[in-house]
Amino acid sequence: MEPTDDELVARCQAEDPDAFRVLVERYQRRAYGIAYGVLRNPDDAMDAAQVAFIKVFRNIANFKGDSSFYTWLYRIVVNVCIDHIRKNRKMRPVEYDETFRRRDEAVTVMPLSGDTRAMHPGFKFENEELGVAIEAAMAELSENHRTIIMLREVEGLSYEEIAEVMDCHLGTVMSRLHHARKNLQKALKPYLEAAGSHLADRAGEGVRKRS
Repeated sequence: MEPTDDELVARCQAEDPDAFRVLVERYQRRAYGIAYGVLRNPDDAMDAAQVAFIKVFRNIANFKGDSSFYTWLYRIVVNVCIDHIRKNRKMRPVEYDETFRRRDEAVTVMPLSGDTRAMHPGFKFENEELGVAIEAAMAELSENHRTIIMLREVEGLSYEEIAEVMDCHLGTVMSRLHHARKNLQKALKPYLEAAGSHLADRAGEGVRKRS
C-alpha cells in the first residue's frame, strides 16, 4: 500500500528526503493546475508551484496536522500566486536542487518538469472546443473567482477546506462561489448561443471534468 500523506509528512519531519519526493510527485500536477488556474500563464504557474514546494520543504517541520496536508499545500500555492499578482512581476525560477543543497547536502529533489500542456486545466476535455471556451471564460474571471472555481469544481474541496485555503469565512466562500459561477456562465453565454442549446447542460458540468 502507498503511504498516506500523514505518514509521508511524519517521515519528512524525521528528515527522510525520499518522503518529500513522493509528496512532490503526488501533488505537483495539482499544485500546478491551481497556480495555472489563478495566474493563467504556464511559466508563472510553474514558478509558483516550485516556490510553493520550496516553502513546504522549509516549513514542514512545523506542520502540526491541524488540517490535511493537501489543504495546507493549496493554501501555500494560493498565497504564492497572490503574492505574484501583487508584485506584478515574474518570479525568478528557483531550482529545487540549489535551494535544498543550501539546507542539506543530502537532499535533492527533481524540479517540476515534463509536458506541462497535459497539466493545464481543461486539457482532457472530451469536447475540445468546449474546453477552449471554458479556458477563455476562466481567464475573464478575477483571481479570487478563478481560485474558488478551481478549488471547488476541479479539486473538489469542501466549503470548509476552501475557507481554510483562502483564509476567509464560510459565508464568503459561498458568496464568491455563487458569483464566480454566475460570471463564468455569463462569459460562456456567447459560446453556448453559437454552439446551440444542446450543449448547455454539458457546459454546466464541463468545469468538473477538468483534471
